[in-house]
Amino acid sequence: MKTDMEKIRVCTCFSGYDSQCLSLDRLTEAYPDLFSYELVAWSEIDRYAIQAHNALYPQWADRNLGDITKVDWKKVPDFDLLTYSSPCQDFSNAGLQKGGEEGSGTRSSLLWEIRKAVLTKKPKFLLLENVKALTSKKFFPLFQKWMDELESYGYTNYWQVLNAKDYGVPQNRERVFLVSILNGDGIYHFPKPFELDKFLIDVLEPKVDEKYYVSDQSIQGFLAHNENHERKGTGFM
Repeated sequence: MKTDMEKIRVCTCFSGYDSQCLSLDRLTEAYPDLFSYELVAWSEIDRYAIQAHNALYPQWADRNLGDITKVDWKKVPDFDLLTYSSPCQDFSNAGLQKGGEEGSGTRSSLLWEIRKAVLTKKPKFLLLENVKALTSKKFFPLFQKWMDELESYGYTNYWQVLNAKDYGVPQNRERVFLVSILNGDGIYHFPKPFELDKFLIDVLEPKVDEKYYVSDQSIQGFLAHNENHERKGTGFM
């Protein structure tokens, strides 16, 4: 069994409820004698995401760094793995695709805040996850620019578009993953797809109380909300 000193130290940015940690939990369960980790820091500002995170990981509730733009990385404990699923709204096909150029002020431009963490802490591994549109003709130059910058810091990059349905999740969800390794030690291979053995019907309950359904009134509210943001030019929310 790994000792505390041997645990992988992890920092997650734009954490949400931290699906990254849920994945690391599965690794810990599958390989208890080979793998363990500790979340030394996380960064999230959405109050509902924070509530969900604290419900899942109450032991790390006091480690939220808050606003990514205000973090003093010199005061953050060292970590081996940094994950950063930066906001996707301005890349997504569902939004207005305003992009994420540095200094543009879009939510997706928060990607560039990760530079401070990388330069200050120089973690061994970096992991980005974002929408497939980041690899599109429109946004790939920005994606390449980011990878080039990481290479200038000594990282070797590996990226690929993966679909959740090819890895045991009953959801057709394509996302781009970028793995960056400091000093290029070793070669990274993305996991091979495997046949899905669980489908949505396997997890849905046959009878569900009506209180869990979205009402017609709520649906109309959502539609009006989206139309309002479309008129403002702020895209989907």
